Amino acid sequence: MKLFLRSLGFLAAALPCFGATKVATLHPILADLAQQVGGANVEVVEILKPGADVHHFEPAPKDLAEMRGAKLLLASGKGLESFLDKLRDSLGAGVKLVEVGEKIPSIPFEEHHHEHAEKDGDEHDHHHHGSEDPHWWHSAENMKRAARVVADELSAVDPANAAAYAAGAKAASKRFGELKNWAQKEIAKVGKKDRLLVTAHGAFGYFCKEYGFEPISLLGIGRSDDASSKHVAETIEEIREHGIKAVFPEDQANPKVLAEIARSTGVKIGEPLIADGTAKVAHTFETMLAHNVRSIVAALAPAPAAIPVK
Repeated sequence: MKLFLRSLGFLAAALPCFGATKVATLHPILADLAQQVGGANVEVVEILKPGADVHHFEPAPKDLAEMRGAKLLLASGKGLESFLDKLRDSLGAGVKLVEVGEKIPSIPFEEHHHEHAEKDGDEHDHHHHGSEDPHWWHSAENMKRAARVVADELSAVDPANAAAYAAGAKAASKRFGELKNWAQKEIAKVGKKDRLLVTAHGAFGYFCKEYGFEPISLLGIGRSDDASSKHVAETIEEIREHGIKAVFPEDQANPKVLAEIARSTGVKIGEPLIADGTAKVAHTFETMLAHNVRSIVAALAPAPAAIPVK
């Protein structure tokens, strides 16, 4: 009987209460964040689901039907969802579209290397200098800011539960801080001279800034960019010059170019990183960060010394 009652209590805490505020989300990380902040006072509907490609997704009529009745529609923002202007025209007056990333400080997308390529002005180089990096949710500090944004927006549409939303944001922020501390301890295993993160796309700028890496991306922000043969040659040169230990493909991107570089340099190919936070195996901030940190440390940290045999 006690076990039955305990199970009922768990279900009551996990399920939205009657009259819960409906929140639709356009990114799985935002769905998890909304649930953490809102708790039982929200009903979260994931429009873009785990496994989807955020760079090529566009809402279909069935998605618009799922949004019906939502008070809030949470988008990542910073230009990640190119369809937002069109979507605004399709939303009913009762749905507030919130670009969570709007209130989070941006960093520009830069490749941080190949200075000589910038000088010669090759039009085929994909530097995208000055464009905004939309992958803000790779930072624990940004996730704390996002929790406060979500709490404020929920409080505006459901003021009766404002105190609960503030408490939810505080608890989520505490957890993000703990995750950051864990990541810093793990990354400390990687020597500072080895903190160069070579990836195909420029999705890890916020991660690199938070944890002291230099990002080296072969392509641009989006997956449709192609690398020129010159750019590939420059990356190979840099890998050899700096003794870079590994290059990292991404979970939803073609690893062909990085595989070519690995063959040319003999550099190790690390486990694919979660770039967009939409992987079925890692679509919350916690699971994405844990996967990426473990993969990076495994590839870049020195192997533990062997125990001497007597």
